[in-house]
Amino acid sequence: MGSSQKRAVQTYRARLTGRGLARFEVLARDEDRKLIRALARRLAEDSPEASRLRAAVAQTLDREPPKTGGILARLRASPLVGADLDLARAREDGRDVDI
Repeated sequence: MGSSQKRAVQTYRARLTGRGLARFEVLARDEDRKLIRALARRLAEDSPEASRLRAAVAQTLDREPPKTGGILARLRASPLVGADLDLARAREDGRDVDI
């Protein structure tokens, strides 16, 4: 690459930085290329819609993945743990029905 091309790239990247933008590489599936580019374009805008989109994506990504054993932990934390409950039911044969 010639010196004029290097200078042009540096000038372009300096303009991006001045606008608060950064250039970076993303690895993703090929079928997501259009989606990611569209998302990046929208997020680069300085608009209320971009802020809403940024907040929605951040909220979605900030969720913690479900932990295994969550049901067991909640059952162990139940106030009924240790209470001597008689959960046995009387066995009934049912009722007579006239058909």
